[in-house]
Amino acid sequence: MTARNPRLGYALVLAGAVLFGINGGVSRVAMGTPLTAETFTTLRITGATVVFVTYAACFRRSALKRPRGTALLLIAGLGLVGVAALQLTYNVAINRLPLGIALLIEYLAPVLVVLWVRFVRHEHVHPRMWLAVGLAVIGLAVVSRVWNGLTFDGLGVVMALLAAVSFAAYFLLAEHNVGVDDPLRVILWAFVVATVAMNLIQPIWTSPGLGGTTTMLGRLDGHSVAPWIVVVWVIVLGTVVPFFLEMLALQHLPATIVTVVAMLEPVIANVLGWAWFRESLTPVQVLGAVAVLGGIVLAQTSRTATTVVLPPQ
Repeated sequence: MTARNPRLGYALVLAGAVLFGINGGVSRVAMGTPLTAETFTTLRITGATVVFVTYAACFRRSALKRPRGTALLLIAGLGLVGVAALQLTYNVAINRLPLGIALLIEYLAPVLVVLWVRFVRHEHVHPRMWLAVGLAVIGLAVVSRVWNGLTFDGLGVVMALLAAVSFAAYFLLAEHNVGVDDPLRVILWAFVVATVAMNLIQPIWTSPGLGGTTTMLGRLDGHSVAPWIVVVWVIVLGTVVPFFLEMLALQHLPATIVTVVAMLEPVIANVLGWAWFRESLTPVQVLGAVAVLGGIVLAQTSRTATTVVLPPQ
């Protein structure tokens, strides 16, 4: 097992959160093309799988060896729930709900992780972790300005809640798997499973063409880009790199902390919305961002009490 390095863990999950946050803006450009939520999800996951397999074939062929037994079942669960279901439910949710509402519901995941660790694993959770999660969720609600969009679409809310469950499952399953296996092997086979699932739902060969150009939207509305370039960005820098970074972070930090730090993603997405898409960013929202950061600092101070000891194998 890799020796834990909390500072490296924080750097990895922060980098992942930044890339995921930027990807929110890039995905808006991609969704401006004739791509449905299902086809976009299939393209994203399938493309990421190709990158993972190619990298492993060139630099770490041991990762191509298929997991067996319990490990295979856990990785299959990670692929189906933590990758395919997470991406699909999130994409449907943001199409049916205001982005802030969808993000707030999805980022109930840290609460679910802490509840699972405390009441299912029966592990001690430092009281500061509860305060950290609460402060981060409240801060996220302020950043997202949830009071501006209270007309809920029923299916959208259900999809957002399923995204929260899938997000929590991703961190919990990944935390276990990277404790006993190579992170590249874990993420590669999880994406293979997710690719099979998504291509059964929406085969990649039914995707529309990605020729021509599409507008960059917002402050960049006067510029155009080829849709395939946007999709490649989403696959590499919006999926492969951040997913793998957060997977590596779970070697150094417990899931209870990684999920709280990952809450920086929607904060970054809102700042990007202001800088790129001319969305307002009020002093109250800035205060909410500070609250999220405060929750992350509190989570860090409870690290020694919440470190998960993974079972030997």
